[in-house]
Parts: sequence; C-alpha cells; structure tokens
Amino acid sequence: MPVITNIEDLRVLAQKRVPRMFYDYADSGSWTEGTYRANESDFDKILLRQRVAVNMENRTTRTQMIGQDVAMPVAIAPTGLTGMQHADGEILAARAAKKAGIPFTLSTMSICSIEDVAKETGNHPFWFQLYVMRDRDFIERLIDRAKAAGCSALVLTLDLQIIGQRHKDIRNGLSAPPKLTIPNIINMMTKPRWCLGMLGTKRREFGNIVGHVKGVENMGSLSEWTAKQFDPALSWNDVEWIKKRWGGKLILKGIQDAEDAQFAVDSGADALIVSNHGGRQLDGAPSSISALPGIVDAVGQKIEVHMDGGIRSGQDVLKAVALGAKGTYIGRAFLYGLGAMGEAGVTKALEIIHKELDLTMAFCGRTDIKTVDKAILLPGTF
Repeated sequence: MPVITNIEDLRVLAQKRVPRMFYDYADSGSWTEGTYRANESDFDKILLRQRVAVNMENRTTRTQMIGQDVAMPVAIAPTGLTGMQHADGEILAARAAKKAGIPFTLSTMSICSIEDVAKETGNHPFWFQLYVMRDRDFIERLIDRAKAAGCSALVLTLDLQIIGQRHKDIRNGLSAPPKLTIPNIINMMTKPRWCLGMLGTKRREFGNIVGHVKGVENMGSLSEWTAKQFDPALSWNDVEWIKKRWGGKLILKGIQDAEDAQFAVDSGADALIVSNHGGRQLDGAPSSISALPGIVDAVGQKIEVHMDGGIRSGQDVLKAVALGAKGTYIGRAFLYGLGAMGEAGVTKALEIIHKELDLTMAFCGRTDIKTVDKAILLPGTF
C-alpha cells in the first residue's frame, strides 16, 4: 500500500483501480474543461498571511451548517454514479462521513437508494439532492421517500435543466452497468479489485429510480426515460412548490450570479451553494471560488452561503471560509478516496482535509474556525 499524504495520492491510486469510463466520469468537465481546471487552479492565486507567536492551543474546526453541528465546515457533495467508483459506494461514503461528523449528500442519480443509505446511517442525518424531472408525480414521491428516510435537508440542484457535453463520457460510452464492449472488458480486466467488489453487490443500477417509476424496470428503459426527463422548463415557481412539499431545510445548488442569489433569498431557501457543477455544465463560467466573494457581498447577510467546486485540500476549505462561505462541499476529493480504497479511502480523504484545515488555520493565527475571515488572506490576491 503506497503512503497517502494528500488528495493527489488518492487520485493517482483511484485512476489505477477504477475502470476508465467511471474514473473519467468523475475526473472531467464539459467541452474544453477550462472551468473545471479553473475551479482548482484559482485557489492557488489566493495567498495566506502567516502569523507567529500566537497561542495555538485548544483549536477547533467545529461549526454549524444550516443549524446542524459539523466537525468542520465540509459536507460530502452529491455525485452521480458514486456506486460505480466502488461497490456500494454511497453507503461506504455515508459511513465515513458519519465517523467524521460531517453531512453526506446523496444524489438522485445514485446507485444505492435513499433507503439503502438510511439503513447504514442510523441516527446520523444525511441530506438528499434532488433533480427536477418532468414526471412531477415521481418527484413528489422521491421527496416523500427522503422525508421517510430521515434526511434533514433537501439540496435542490438548479443548474442541470439540460446536460453539458462531456467529451470523455461520449468516447467511453458511459453507462451503468458498463456495456460489455471489447475495450471495456479489456480495461476492466486490469481492475480486479473493482470487479470483485461489483460481483459481490446487487447494487448496479440507479437505485432511486429503477422500480420506482412506471415503465422503468431495467437499465434499458431507464436510459430512454432519463433522456426525456430532465426538465428545461424548471423555474423559480417550481422552487416554491418543492419548498412547500418538502417542508424542511432547503439548500439551492448551482448559483453563480448575484441576481440569481437574490432570487434564492426571495424563495425562502435556508442556504445556497455557489457552484458551477464541477465545471461540467457551462464551460467558460467563472470558478466557484472567484464567484464566491461577489455573492457573499450581495446576499451573505440574508442567506447562508456555501461553496462547491475545486476543493482538494483543507487549505482550500479555509480560503473559502475566509471569503465568506459558511460551508463547503467536496466531490472529487472523496471520490478519489472511494475509488482508491473504498470506505477507508473516504475516511483518509476527510482526515487529510481536516488536518490541513486545522494546521493552516493555526499558521494563520486563528484557533477557532468561526473567527476566520478575510484578514487571514494576503490583500490583493483575492
């Protein structure tokens, strides 16, 4: 087993262990991938102020996100096909999040179902991410299932009314389970750990959908259904309807513009997430970290602002918090851990991020994450 010191080590190991189509699905963006790359690289431009001779004892990264206690201002982001990075991937990630004391967010397009994850999380609440489909009856039942499973927040994604083109997915013929073409078979033969895991689980389809939609009983009928279901007519009126149906904490994901942020405030949502869908939708949009300050300035006193996109370290988390984010989300960072080492890999990713966050906060002269602000950043770099 190689020595794992950072998230990049996990990425390299995941690339070796996960079949190409599923690794590429996680590690890619739309079109030129310019926004995907900027999400990560724009963090590097923000410099930290090192402080010395400060008492660094009794540090804490504990805080709250939407009124819920968290061990650090981090949640696991909703990611589709997580159960194809590693067998039972959503369940394993939820377990790791529970141990780490942070929220786990389950995607509508997960392999393990809401009920699967609920059985494994016990009394630890998890969040559910909702895509809006044309089939409103299905959406209502999906919301009701999330309530019954004990989800403590609904994360409504607003930036996937239509799907951006990701060249790698087209080239790889992405599907779940994978199509048994000769190139796929050859590639999977080099991933014995993954294959053994998938042979040992019954969860290989979209668990929240197959068997829950009339006429969708297998992956063939599912592909036809999903191609027609993402709703391009999604509007703020739908947000109002969903908020009423849900009745609990509501987080809106996919905000990049200050005007849309104000609409989010007006909707009565509890929080918004500054996000460009990991650079997988509008290529050429600003990175999430560069969009964050303007949205915080516009609505940060009216609604809780979170941030998602490009976080690969605890230092990135600290920079986002310094710029006004009350919470952050990690997607690829935990997927690399999952693909590399299963549940232990997700745990390792979270431990790495927490340690980097804690130490960097101390080096910047702060001992409580709640006191972190722009003063820890070098002026002119953000």
